[in-house]
Amino acid sequence: MSVDLIEKSKRPTVLESALTFNWGGQMIASTCWVLSIFAYGISTVGDLFQLAAATAWMISNIAALWETQKEVA
Repeated sequence: MSVDLIEKSKRPTVLESALTFNWGGQMIASTCWVLSIFAYGISTVGDLFQLAAATAWMISNIAALWETQKEVA
């Protein structure tokens, strides 16, 4: 068996990655951050920056799963 096949078999699936405490915790945190911005309202430019940061964090979490899927395939 080649080394590449062994390494691929050790990689987590997308579902396994999504169910980890690390990824799930980050998604919960970024989602709460986005929702809190809407709960308090967007009244200043700083609020828009907060929304952009929270959204970027959430998108990077989703992109991390996408990378996992590409590695597994």
